[in-house]
Amino acid sequence: MIRIMGLDYGSKTVGVAVSDPLGLTAQGLEIIRRDQENKLRRTLERIEELARQYEVTAFVLGYPKNMNNTVGERAEKSLEFRDMLTRRTGLPVVMWDERLTTVAANRTLMESGVRRENRKEYVDMIAAVYILQGYLDCRNNQNIASEGLTNEAVRGSDDERESDPKR
Repeated sequence: MIRIMGLDYGSKTVGVAVSDPLGLTAQGLEIIRRDQENKLRRTLERIEELARQYEVTAFVLGYPKNMNNTVGERAEKSLEFRDMLTRRTGLPVVMWDERLTTVAANRTLMESGVRRENRKEYVDMIAAVYILQGYLDCRNNQNIASEGLTNEAVRGSDDERESDPKR
């Protein structure tokens, strides 16, 4: 069983999502709120509680790089949060490019008919779902590709394929 938690870390909130036990799909869990950006003790405690409850084996943390691929202040803060999370939980944390996930989350909510004033309530959780689902899709596609390579290797070496014109 694989359970991965996706996190959208922001200045006052953390959107939380978790994968299904097979590691195929992401579901939104909640939004953790705090009054001050640098007050993270309760936030980390809640993430730990959820990680234990869902038997999480790793985290995927949104990495908010700038559109020109540079690392700005928010990305630096995310790296600091990663370090705190790793120290506290002992679990691996994968940084995942989250550019435009908030835009996509807002669009999803708008298309779903959620009123503008209510979107703020859900956008960070939906962004966490997009972050985690992007990671899961990429990981699962790589697994499929590597299985394909393994199957190719079983069918014959490159030398054998080159000598057989039907391949």
